Amino acid sequence: MNTPAHQAPDAPRDLVGIGIGPFNLSLAALADPLTDLDAVFYEQRPDFRWHPGLLIDGARVQVPFLADLVTLVDPASPWTFLNHLRARERLFPFYFAERFHIERAEYDAYCRWVAGNLPALRFHHQVDAVRWNPERDLFEVDYTQLDADGEAEALGRTHTRNVVLGIGTEPHVPDPLRPLVEDPAVPVVHAADYLRHRDTLLAAGHVTVIGTGQSGAEVFLDLLRHRPAGRERLHWLGRTEALAPMEYSKLGLEHFTPDYTRYFHGLAEPVRDRLVAAQWQLHKGIDADTTAAIHDELYRRTLDGGWPDTTLTPGVHVRTAGRIAATQVELHLEHEQQKTRSRLTTDAVVLATGHRERPLGRLLAGLDPYMRRDSSERPRVDDRHRLVLDPCVTGNVYVQNAETHTHGVGTPDLGLAAWRSATVLNDLTGREPYPLPARTAFTTFGLQGGRPQLPSARHHRALTPLVDGI
Repeated sequence: MNTPAHQAPDAPRDLVGIGIGPFNLSLAALADPLTDLDAVFYEQRPDFRWHPGLLIDGARVQVPFLADLVTLVDPASPWTFLNHLRARERLFPFYFAERFHIERAEYDAYCRWVAGNLPALRFHHQVDAVRWNPERDLFEVDYTQLDADGEAEALGRTHTRNVVLGIGTEPHVPDPLRPLVEDPAVPVVHAADYLRHRDTLLAAGHVTVIGTGQSGAEVFLDLLRHRPAGRERLHWLGRTEALAPMEYSKLGLEHFTPDYTRYFHGLAEPVRDRLVAAQWQLHKGIDADTTAAIHDELYRRTLDGGWPDTTLTPGVHVRTAGRIAATQVELHLEHEQQKTRSRLTTDAVVLATGHRERPLGRLLAGLDPYMRRDSSERPRVDDRHRLVLDPCVTGNVYVQNAETHTHGVGTPDLGLAAWRSATVLNDLTGREPYPLPARTAFTTFGLQGGRPQLPSARHHRALTPLVDGI
């Protein structure tokens, strides 16, 4: 994406992106051919990396390869996954492999290929603050340029008409376990750093994996496969009431369509909050292939008689935890249904306890007087993924993967990345460089005047919901 020829070097940009994960990378890829749009994207890391600690051999992305950065809105884009394979002369091998779900390492390689070829990306740039300048009717974005060692090299400021936040999520560590992570004497690591500590974990006498979602299952399976039969010494526990499979039926997957996102946004805030909590199995369960692989591996280890030295216990949470003689960890457990308690001593812990949206407060402190919040003090986000700001702010702040509370369980889903990026670019440009479909699901979510609610292709909210949302 080149700066338009008529653009002065110090002129305000049309868009500044903060963070370069898959979602802002999708936006940058779709913005690339829009030559009249001047955009730049900042990222403090030295290059693109997608969950490097969880690129376990064989682990697959849980959405089809068509859910790449661009295909679902522009299959003719040069930045499709298939074009990546073509550029690497791997298209025929992929064709014969017949893989609909690709490995995570391959998705990461694809994104790095895109990131390495888009000129609008600025790595080694840490954004420090975003402010609204009412005198110029522009946002001010302050950043620090970092050197190869991550140290401050220079300060800079960019003015822009619009901002898009794609700062992603951060590993979540439950409060009882925080002191253990901060003390390096015994390995207590988040699954996000699993591969970096894998050798240490494999050498530990007894390992406990906490978290019964997909990452917990993948870590447990990897440890199981690489520890000796009969001496596995593995414990896997988590709060969910069962080692539950992810809801992956075809109609169930329609909760990850634009149709459902629009419907969810139109619901009342208390209803949305209840739904997000209740729909955990849509995105926090375990892929059926992974559960099958775990069972197969456990079964294989019974062929000579006896059972593997493993314990798999759902429905358990850690009340407190502490260290024993600086060489072990003691976990105080409570079973949710039985209301019984016990203690578990272990030599290493992997926290597969998920990620949480990064708080926007520090970065957007300068915009706080203009922001509108809901009853839980969360930023309000409209149907076009814009923060709801005071009308005196004429620019827009778009958000990517920070709006689960307003847009539902599809917010972090890679399958909606291209659609959301297209929605942002259509709104930003005031035209339709990416026409979007009028309907995306067979399911009709909600009632409207006794008839199915059909979203309009040209209007983000063609019908007024029965219960007004934001």
